[in-house]
Amino acid sequence: MRVAAIQALEHHLPERRLTNDELAELYPDWSAQKIFDKTGIRERRVVAPDEFASDLGAAAAEKLLTRTGMDRSSIDLLVYCTQSPDYFLPTTACILQERLGLPTTTAAFDYNLGCSAFPYGLAMIRGLIETGAASTALLVMAETYSRFIHPMDKSVRTLFGDAASAVLVTATEREAPTLGPFVLGTDGKGANNLIVKRGGIRQPIGTEPLVETTDKSGNVRTEANLYMNGPAILEFTIRRIPAVFKELLARAEVTLSDVRWVIMHQANEYMLRYLQKKIGIPDDKFAVHLEHCGNTVSSTIPIVLQHLVKEGQVKRDDLLLTLGFGVGYSWGANLIRWSPDR
Repeated sequence: MRVAAIQALEHHLPERRLTNDELAELYPDWSAQKIFDKTGIRERRVVAPDEFASDLGAAAAEKLLTRTGMDRSSIDLLVYCTQSPDYFLPTTACILQERLGLPTTTAAFDYNLGCSAFPYGLAMIRGLIETGAASTALLVMAETYSRFIHPMDKSVRTLFGDAASAVLVTATEREAPTLGPFVLGTDGKGANNLIVKRGGIRQPIGTEPLVETTDKSGNVRTEANLYMNGPAILEFTIRRIPAVFKELLARAEVTLSDVRWVIMHQANEYMLRYLQKKIGIPDDKFAVHLEHCGNTVSSTIPIVLQHLVKEGQVKRDDLLLTLGFGVGYSWGANLIRWSPDR
């Protein structure tokens, strides 16, 4: 049967490192060790002033195309996820199509999601490939939250890093699907708990002066900066995500013992370990990999998966469970049967 299968992954990080030591100089009440203890992160990457999400995405895609030797003329689908688009319009995927030298027969579009982007992207691509609308797809995810973050807001600046990832998904013949099932969901009641209020059409920048405010923890921001209600995000996560995990296993008619790796969105190590304990996932099945890149939003899951593959910790026919959750609120989970053709 015709199915969609992941063939390869790549990622790209900007050169600039922002270390805990640098942040500790700005936030005297948080030492470098305290930042690590709270987040599991020692450094994160941030873009240069003249570097943008599409630059990271193009670099990740170029790495992938070069390593795989993929004929660019065979690519007929480019799906790009970002919350840091170059422009309101045109869609950044159109710009990337030309920049990557892909044929004009390539369908290209953007979608706007954060931490749940990977399962959603795979779900869309699987549908397009398995219905015959596409055969060879590039999924590119790129984010530059550093551009939204106030330098004196330690609640988010200690967590987020900029990055991009690229995934090659092609049509192939298998006896069963390699992607899915999927569990996707949304709860827009939490939209204001992770938000950049100013800068869109509803509240554009420039209509009113931006005013800096300081919260009770000493974090400074304006309405053009990223705001995160940490306690509310944590409450949503521990309430919703274990149930999503359970639902996916039930829908697939498998158990945790059948799964080789559980790869969750790398929000921070505290949250990951809490979920691991609450669900009961053994250490040898639970992947954590954010110490040197931070929370890269849409790219956290593919970065971890690429790391595991590169280290030889994923074998052919291994069953992988990925689960993304966050801004929106939005969540997505899926299974991957690892079986690349090459």
